[in-house]
Amino acid sequence: MNEHSKLLLFTGSYASAAENGVQVYEFNGDAGGTLDLLDSVQGIINPTFVNVDAANHRLYAIGEKANGEGGKEGEVVSFAIDPLTGKLTELNRIPTMPALGAGQTTTCHINRDAESEYMVVCSYHGGLVGLITVDENGQPLQLIDTAVHTGKGSVPGQEKPHPHSAIFSPDERYLFVSDLGLDLIRSYRINRDRNILEAHGETKVQPGAGPRHFVFHPDGKSAYVINELNSTVTSFLYNSEAGTLQTADTMSTLPQDFPSEKNGCAEIAFSKDGRFLYGSNRGHDSIVVYAVNPDTAALTLVEHVSTRGGHPRHFTVTPDGQYLIAANRDGNNLVVFSLDTATGRLSFTGNTVELSKPVCVKPAVFPV
Repeated sequence: MNEHSKLLLFTGSYASAAENGVQVYEFNGDAGGTLDLLDSVQGIINPTFVNVDAANHRLYAIGEKANGEGGKEGEVVSFAIDPLTGKLTELNRIPTMPALGAGQTTTCHINRDAESEYMVVCSYHGGLVGLITVDENGQPLQLIDTAVHTGKGSVPGQEKPHPHSAIFSPDERYLFVSDLGLDLIRSYRINRDRNILEAHGETKVQPGAGPRHFVFHPDGKSAYVINELNSTVTSFLYNSEAGTLQTADTMSTLPQDFPSEKNGCAEIAFSKDGRFLYGSNRGHDSIVVYAVNPDTAALTLVEHVSTRGGHPRHFTVTPDGQYLIAANRDGNNLVVFSLDTATGRLSFTGNTVELSKPVCVKPAVFPV
């Protein structure tokens, strides 16, 4: 950060339409990691994940609505961001995946390619992955293709498919979807001529693992998934030409004396330099820290740090690599930690803000 830029933090929460579901904070690292609320937005039911396009001053939030037949379906709401004030102005909203009858096709994750040509949404309850076109003004247009996952896993909670995230490879040739219900990571390619998702391959994880969120190492040569159901992280070596994953290592996210059945993992993210990997434990209510060998994708435990609030559903590392901010859904707070770039260890800064049921936190730097 410098005097000519500011870091804004965008959050999504569980909320009714009458509550503030999306918030904008200014983050001040020079002041030790303080957060100042700039704007809040009502009118969206459960905007539980957001995506930021800082270059074009756009924010995208998922939401849900009734379909009139007893079911629920997803929507995407786009906003213009005023980087000087942090104010959000709604631009448009479109439905994503229609629900039939009393079905549920609400979404849990949204991503966007670097050129803002496409958005990808995942429906945990519907077992679907949706491809959405984006116009030249950065506004989502319509759902143009849906990939349907079928089958089931081996443990409770895996009675059907549960796509939980869709992550582009560094070169964006491939898209990797973690399916918590099927214990696999399915890869796709976007056929840009036909505007469809084409299945490319799949990589299985341990039965009953429940892969949730997925991240590539900054050097693009390895990838890592956090498994919600058995509280582990699995690492892979990545072949960028073939778009394939080779399983390398699996490690627990928990101390040896904490029962995995009382925990569920959520988010995973790297330090800026890729030397350290972080994951969140809901139940143990901690951030696990690993040192990473980028050549082998092997993990070495560094520490567990309390998130000072229940159910850390999400967290983020600031773009300068100096801080980690945890979103505790049941703690109703955001908690700021400083990050030691030499050791990867986290220290509580003393800075927190109260926020009802936060479940996503995304940073973006804006020139001012």
